[in-house]
Amino acid sequence: MSVPRSVIGNQAARRIFMARQGLCHPPHLRQDKDALHRLIQQLGFVQVDSIRTVERAHHMILFARNQTYRPEHLRQLLEEDRRLFEHWTHDAAIIPTAFYPHWRRRFELSEDGLRERWRKWRPKEKSGDQHIGFEDMMDGVRAHITQNGPTMSRDLKRKSPPRTAGKNGWWQWHPSKTALEFLWRTGDLCVSRRDGFQKVYDLSNRVIPEHIHREEAHSKEDFVDWACSAALDRLGFAAPGELAAYWASISAGEAKSWCLENLGEDLIEVLVESADGSAAKSCYARPALIEILGGPADLAAHAAPPDRLRVLSPFDPLIRDRKRLQRLFNFDYRIEIFVPEAEREYGYYVFPLLERDRMIGRIDMKAQRKDNALHITGLWLEPKVKFSQARQKKLAAELKRHARFIGMETVTYDRDYLKSA
Repeated sequence: MSVPRSVIGNQAARRIFMARQGLCHPPHLRQDKDALHRLIQQLGFVQVDSIRTVERAHHMILFARNQTYRPEHLRQLLEEDRRLFEHWTHDAAIIPTAFYPHWRRRFELSEDGLRERWRKWRPKEKSGDQHIGFEDMMDGVRAHITQNGPTMSRDLKRKSPPRTAGKNGWWQWHPSKTALEFLWRTGDLCVSRRDGFQKVYDLSNRVIPEHIHREEAHSKEDFVDWACSAALDRLGFAAPGELAAYWASISAGEAKSWCLENLGEDLIEVLVESADGSAAKSCYARPALIEILGGPADLAAHAAPPDRLRVLSPFDPLIRDRKRLQRLFNFDYRIEIFVPEAEREYGYYVFPLLERDRMIGRIDMKAQRKDNALHITGLWLEPKVKFSQARQKKLAAELKRHARFIGMETVTYDRDYLKSA
């Protein structure tokens, strides 16, 4: 006989997810360096991205959760305390150093795949009668860093082969750059710090604290168990594909097997209601999620998010999984940086707007540093969301907070910035 599955209502699901993602804590409470480290541990990682129309993604992600966030604390945790390190999840990310032993397994899994991809796509550089690929450079790059210490790509740069007009990518890097990235992605090197936004590499044993660096890689079974368990703790509830995608380190099949093996005392099946009233999603969760405070309804009331409006980075972990975002918040979002300008629906780099536990719209804004202003060019509200006076005040307060955070004195607006209401 099948066991009835508990149903988690949509509002409860949104608040459970938001609480796990650090968006239900009061954002005005003073955050010290240790509290910042705890927040990043709670999230699991913070994505790094180079685009800086307002501020870089990792800073905006952390500021959205606490308005007293100080970028200097993040720098210290990364570059001095070594309690964080930079590596790869689905993209470049800042990760708690305590997780480094799990990444040893990832280094091993990455090596063969990267060699195959980069051999296929990387054009070789011609030097005299020889063709030099990145694998020919690795011993020399490793020896250079061993002898000379922290190194940037430009310190090793050779004359690059001609590039195809209008194209770019890692397959067009010069071989020493590819060698640096390969040695980083497979664990020989670490990012010691960044100079501007350029990575500075050093040997991993000079960056990762010794007691962590000497730990061996976990077995495949232990690694899958950690990846699934740690992802579930940060999602609250999830389908196997969502567990696999969280760290981008295991397959959906491995996650599915883990769920089935742990079903019973450790996991239960739940149905999660969708925001648009479509069929509920079958997911897995810890039994305690249903037991806490008598059930999901009580949990939703307990975990009510702050009554404020917040600007999110396009790379915020709350919205990274677009299908989950659509299902839980009924919000359709994509980044249009790779969409030709004439075909964009909203703009190059538009920021989602979160009000309490609802996605209410998106805003196009840019730091105009020469004018010392955060400038707003477009605001689109979701259907049935009114631009009431109370909501206008919330938005104005949030934009002022962002202006102060990035060092701008004022907020300015295009005359026709309000695109829908």
